[in-house]
Amino acid sequence: MDWRCVLVAIVLAATTLVTPRAAPARESTHYETSAAPGTIVIDASRRRLYFILGGGKAIVYPVGVPKRGAEWSGTASVNGKFVRPDWVPPSDVRVEEPSLPARVRGGAPNNPMGARAITLDRSDIAIHGSTRRMRATIGGAVSHGCIRMRNEDVIDLYGRVHVGTPVLMLP
Repeated sequence: MDWRCVLVAIVLAATTLVTPRAAPARESTHYETSAAPGTIVIDASRRRLYFILGGGKAIVYPVGVPKRGAEWSGTASVNGKFVRPDWVPPSDVRVEEPSLPARVRGGAPNNPMGARAITLDRSDIAIHGSTRRMRATIGGAVSHGCIRMRNEDVIDLYGRVHVGTPVLMLP
């Protein structure tokens, strides 16, 4: 093996490590709801996000939900979809953590938006990926209002939704 093959292997390995891939096909679960197919239902108490397929079926993902004092419930809709978005800490986050930078570039390892962001028509609220450190918090009440997912899960969901997709947040 000459040095060019080694270099190609190193580049391919590095690309594989830093480029999130869509998750394989997801299995559905039984989920009874009156929500229409294509709706995102977030059950904060169960720490689960359901993408409704219809016929009593949904794709389920584990999520991190808003912490005490940042909870919300009701309806919203998707108003944007972003790949590796920059993150600008909202003012309430900056008050709590004043040492945060003014902007974190998309794709940076410390960017809490992760691989994808699906923004909602509520102020500073998104369904988004996570950093390696934040991944361990999925399943908890941890965010400032956003819904946190594993990167492979938000990539999968991102491919299933569109601007205008309805979202229902259950307490």
